[in-house]
Amino acid sequence: MRLTKNHRVYISGCAGMLGDAVYSEFSKIAMVKATDINLNEEWIAFSDIRDYCQMRQSVLDFAPDIILNLAAITDMEKCELEPDNAYLTNALGAENLGLLANELDVPYIYISTAGIFGGEQEVFSDFDIPCPSSVYAKSKFAGEMFVREHVRKYYVVRAGWMMGGGPRKDKKFVNKIYKQIKAGATQLNVVDDKLGTPTYTHDFAKGLLKLAQSDLYGVYNQVCDGACSRYEVALEFVRLLGLDGVITINKVSSEFFKNQYFAPRPRSEKLIAMKLRSRGLYVMRDWKTSLSEYAKLYLHDLSKLVTV
Repeated sequence: MRLTKNHRVYISGCAGMLGDAVYSEFSKIAMVKATDINLNEEWIAFSDIRDYCQMRQSVLDFAPDIILNLAAITDMEKCELEPDNAYLTNALGAENLGLLANELDVPYIYISTAGIFGGEQEVFSDFDIPCPSSVYAKSKFAGEMFVREHVRKYYVVRAGWMMGGGPRKDKKFVNKIYKQIKAGATQLNVVDDKLGTPTYTHDFAKGLLKLAQSDLYGVYNQVCDGACSRYEVALEFVRLLGLDGVITINKVSSEFFKNQYFAPRPRSEKLIAMKLRSRGLYVMRDWKTSLSEYAKLYLHDLSKLVTV
């Protein structure tokens, strides 16, 4: 499907860090209806992915040519504490939109996660068998499996360690580091025993657009080129901020944060994008290149602090 201004794209869960990038990319060439329960932008309309009847009305009123599902509870500790809400959002929500995609006979894009793998090996391809351990991972994998088994036209796209959205919307690792720096911390404790593949939202959105126009349905890993530890990401981010001589980063094990981050996490979540590469659909850049671009938002934010 070659998207044009005459095509309609429905995006759920568009208020988060990935939503900004996906909305920006798809709205350049198609009509977009962006929805969420969090109305933090004027271009977002209300819709709750957990409510099938309400969601059905929202989708059918728009009559989309393609449906994207970005809606998810990604806070792993919240999922452990609220498992019913996690499954209603991450699994049942995926089912709700999948059923509507079938009803309209349109393609459905579901965003999955590297977290569905259990860390029993170092690197995972598109074809490896997931073994989720946390409530978050299990609920996301439940959504993925419904899509794979019951939706006729689907793209399941697995992301890694997401980065994007800037100081206002990023809820993940990079912004957690930045918040500590902004609060005046000169010592950071960062784990070096967790491995993964960063995933820049803007590159990811470009990849979704290319994939959506390919008609090559299936399951895809889509992550930045290269893998690393959390410690390596922190080192590079601090360097990009020009603070490597100011901020000290201490290596710690996951045991150090066991009370704060109690949800089970795999040792390795490294993904390789075997299928995208082989089909000429891979658009992601090296993680350091993407982080360098992303860090400019934080440099701008820091400069405002200095001028104030």
